[in-house]
Amino acid sequence: MGQAWRTLSVVSLASVLTGLGGSSMNVALPEIARHTGADATAAGWILLGFQLTTTVLMVVLGRLADLFGRRRMYLLGLGIYTFAALLAGFSPNAWVIVALRVVQAAGAAMLLTNSAALVSDAFPRERLGEGMGVYVASFSIAGLIGPTLGGFLAESLGWRWVFWFNVPMGVVCLVWGALVLRGPAPGDRDRGLDLPGSLLVLVTLGGLLLALSEFTRLGWSHPVVVSGLVAAVAGLPLFLVRERRAAHPVVDLGLFRDRAFAFGTLASFLNAVARMGMVFLVALYFQAVRGEDPVQSGLKVLPLAVAAMTASVVSGFLQRLLTARTLAVGGAAATTCGLLVMLAVMSTDVPYPAVALGLVLIGLGSGVFLPSNTTAILDGLPSDRLGIVNAMRLMLQNTGNVVGTALVLSILTAPLPAALHQQVFAGTLGRLSGGAVEQLVTGYRYALAAMAAISVLTVLACLARRRAT
Repeated sequence: MGQAWRTLSVVSLASVLTGLGGSSMNVALPEIARHTGADATAAGWILLGFQLTTTVLMVVLGRLADLFGRRRMYLLGLGIYTFAALLAGFSPNAWVIVALRVVQAAGAAMLLTNSAALVSDAFPRERLGEGMGVYVASFSIAGLIGPTLGGFLAESLGWRWVFWFNVPMGVVCLVWGALVLRGPAPGDRDRGLDLPGSLLVLVTLGGLLLALSEFTRLGWSHPVVVSGLVAAVAGLPLFLVRERRAAHPVVDLGLFRDRAFAFGTLASFLNAVARMGMVFLVALYFQAVRGEDPVQSGLKVLPLAVAAMTASVVSGFLQRLLTARTLAVGGAAATTCGLLVMLAVMSTDVPYPAVALGLVLIGLGSGVFLPSNTTAILDGLPSDRLGIVNAMRLMLQNTGNVVGTALVLSILTAPLPAALHQQVFAGTLGRLSGGAVEQLVTGYRYALAAMAAISVLTVLACLARRRAT
């Protein structure tokens, strides 16, 4: 158990590092957009480019980790993430930031793919729930600190420090990981690497996510969107045929014949779509609608992170009383209730206690659902399959993140004229006429209604998984 907790300390510290990078960016994005002159497209791609790249590389890197060792892949990911953050702080414009965020995303994919697998490998089954709860809580700690930190750095020290604060943390984590993580021998079976299958994953998934991310801005007939859809439609059947025939498939399609696994990964996807972007949505609401500064906005999203952190830690101990599958149902239901509360109270002058109540419910639900669902999916798997199965779970979850972000951003700005979209992302819409603000609030209602409906589907998927089990 001593080695298990040391391994968990490395994984949790790295998770705080990457989580801080994302949550601080959500609040600091309007400040970055103003100082770099980013239009709505560049501002959106600072977020979407990172998520898309992480998702597309997930399965391939999970397979490589199973073959060549999780320790090596994890430390390499830490190095890439930290170095890219250093360079991003020197960026001359928004599109250079987008490019370096893509590089950062490659490092983050190496970390995310291996984190839960390292925890699952280190902890015995009867204590896995505790380890997974602390691991997921580390993201909540980042969510707790990140919004306030991002707002403070952007306003007080300048937007470049939103990237540079990652560097000392990354170096400390890299040194501690090199000292603590063990280097287990790579798995003896399935030593081959399916290069054609890996390439088809990149083309198919990348094309689909690109089209979903850009169709609301460019329209369905734009060459970029059409090319993405063509790549997805043409690549999917080729990928399925290849994986059925490959001696060493990059994705084990046979896993989806297990209904419990299939419904569990579906629940991960739907939950990600439903809750993704809540920190960004709420922080942007207080800046664009209420005209508040980034620090005030960051402080007002803290209830979500506090609730999620508390629930994540407690969920591991609750698994001694209830099954992980039962807890996942309860977590998804709590998230749904929180979204419905946010939808019911949304207006230009909603009282903050009502917003805080919705955020707490969403945080409690997410904090219980994520570790419980992950434990239910990874429980009992052999060590040499943890990497690829966890990568498949994360691929679907991150695909949900990208779909959720694209869905929220497109629905949110749909009631507004295209000329005002940049003012939304810059957080300056509140300085314009009240009519524009009312239109944005209407967009918020549409977005929250869509998220609540998808969260209901998450609950149904969790219930179906319980019956299948």
